Amino acid sequence: MEKETHEETSKYKEEQQEKEMQKNIDNELKHSKSVSGDSTKSHGEILKQQIIEGQETYNRSPSSIFLSSITAGLEIGFSYLLLCTVFSFFSDYLDEKALFKLMATVYPVGFVLVILGQSILFTEQTSLLTLPWLNNKRSIKSLLKIWGIVILGNLIGGYIMSFILIWIGPKLGIFEHNAIEKIAHHVTDYNGIVIFISAILAGWLMGLLSWLITSSRDTMSRIFMIYFVTGTMAFTGLHHSIVGNVEVFSGLIVSSKITFLDYLKFQCFAIIGNSIGGVVFVALLKYRAFVTNINFDRNNY
Repeated sequence: MEKETHEETSKYKEEQQEKEMQKNIDNELKHSKSVSGDSTKSHGEILKQQIIEGQETYNRSPSSIFLSSITAGLEIGFSYLLLCTVFSFFSDYLDEKALFKLMATVYPVGFVLVILGQSILFTEQTSLLTLPWLNNKRSIKSLLKIWGIVILGNLIGGYIMSFILIWIGPKLGIFEHNAIEKIAHHVTDYNGIVIFISAILAGWLMGLLSWLITSSRDTMSRIFMIYFVTGTMAFTGLHHSIVGNVEVFSGLIVSSKITFLDYLKFQCFAIIGNSIGGVVFVALLKYRAFVTNINFDRNNY
């Protein structure tokens, strides 16, 4: 009986400590301001804005989130349109290795359209949607639900765009199906572990992009950040689940060399890897760094 009473008391104390800690975190976020009164945002101010933006997405209706996610999947397809066009136009002048490096210059266009247009792209929203859960404002169930809606919408938008581009490309004479096949093969020609680790790095960069965009105060700075980060992804060949969805699905449709197993392998490893990169290396670490600093200040005080 005494043991049960002691356990209940300990549990109560732990709950009170957790509540007090959460109160301190919320209070610190509430009063976070720019550094030294200039235009540079502090860590806390960026984190607060990210949590608020994440909460705004949660507060939207599922149908609104779904439609916005489909829009993002469609818009990201414009990157693929340019990739195929550049590949075809310069294929007679450059070897394939140089072609894929050149394609990195147009890869960011779809991301600019999606992010500045505020459509919901899974990899850009991964860390953003995780922060309200880390801050105890949302449950893990609601996080997984909204992730599911966003991923499904992005994939459907990509499928639609694939069918459109596969048809319109040859009609306009800007690229042929062989370009689609080679791009798809370039994305899938790796074993699962390589795609997985590559996707983690891509998710990490996309999470950082979300953080950097929040820290920026003007549109030109945001465009530069989008070009810099997504251009790095393209130049190094890191795997992005949503752009890659259009690339590989298009190849699956037009080429017998790209199988459904290739598509499934890529998509599974890419989505899981992107998720881990965005959550662990950005949302979790940056949030924990903020919380740890609060604990440090509190203990010193």
